[in-house]
Amino acid sequence: MPSTPTKADVAVIGLGAMGSAALYQFARRGLSAIGIDRFAPPHAMGSSHGESRITRQGVGEGPVYGPFAVAAHRIWRELEAATGERLLTACGLLVMSAGDSDAIHHGQPDFVDRSIACAAACAIPHAVLDGAEIGRRFPQFLGLTGAERAYFEPGGGYVRPEACIAAQLRRATELGAEIRAGLTVRAIVPETGAVRIETEAGTIRAERAVVAAGAWAAPLLGAPFDRLLTVRRQVLHWFALDDEAAYGTAAPAFIWMHGPRAGDYLYGFPPMPGERRIKLATEQYRTATRAETAVRVVASEESQDFHRAHVAGRLAGVTARVVEAAACLYTVTPDHHFIIDDHPDSDRILVVSACSGHGFKHSAGVGAALAERVATGRSAIDLAPFRLARFAA
Repeated sequence: MPSTPTKADVAVIGLGAMGSAALYQFARRGLSAIGIDRFAPPHAMGSSHGESRITRQGVGEGPVYGPFAVAAHRIWRELEAATGERLLTACGLLVMSAGDSDAIHHGQPDFVDRSIACAAACAIPHAVLDGAEIGRRFPQFLGLTGAERAYFEPGGGYVRPEACIAAQLRRATELGAEIRAGLTVRAIVPETGAVRIETEAGTIRAERAVVAAGAWAAPLLGAPFDRLLTVRRQVLHWFALDDEAAYGTAAPAFIWMHGPRAGDYLYGFPPMPGERRIKLATEQYRTATRAETAVRVVASEESQDFHRAHVAGRLAGVTARVVEAAACLYTVTPDHHFIIDDHPDSDRILVVSACSGHGFKHSAGVGAALAERVATGRSAIDLAPFRLARFAA
């Protein structure tokens, strides 16, 4: 005799940045919620790992993201108080261009000025710095010409992705949510008044399903997501420091667009307390991959090529000796913006995916907005800019 399917108000598929945040917020609202992940989150198989993620509230990708970032900072501070975990480090965030106002980042030109405009619109404390001031305040940056222009946000910095995910999942279970780790979803089928979720271990039925499966979303969801979502492999590098003096206690996280092309940039973090290494990376959008076949091992040549192209002559004390490297996956839309919308086949399947490399800083705020939308039918944060309809043409 077949077993009785598990039932819930809402099922969350994928428990990375967005899924863990949503599950926690559903549980806070008293909904019966089940979270499903094919691995054991937090894990290193998707997009939400690697020790640190930049956070900023003056968002150059557009002012529509500002409310998410503001909410996320508030939620992370609440979680810190509830769990005793340190999640958000406000070491400051510097977004710098070489003086060319057209410097592109995440598909957006004039990224520094866009960050400034967003901060002004959202009343985020910030400063605008020229090259001389950048060099005076932050001696770790080398080779400055004086023509640089930067946005500095003292309340920005970085969050710890693994710790954020773990804290939200722990609180979710304490509030009654159930987590099914190591479970692969085979199909999501809308039914009358419900959604049937077929897994390798049986059926789950929920009134609503939230799909936050990242790099696995397109094969699971089908059209139109299979043509809108592209997976890009990214590489993170940790290099040994031979001199930490330039970083002191006031080193910010940073994004440095050192040339006019989209690939002419690097981002990085201050050394973690007590460590003689620094995490640095760039992004690539030329080569696509798939979650199932992505190369997880980083060749030493990849780190050396990155160091030659972006690090040498630009950062004080950073040697070419690689301490660690890791690969992660971005799921990217054609316009580099999020998708947060119902599946075209069912308003009971809510898709939140394709964070396009800038999602973690917003994830806690997005989770709250999703829970509000599912529970009440609307969200105080406007989700209209993230609808699928923008791709209709």
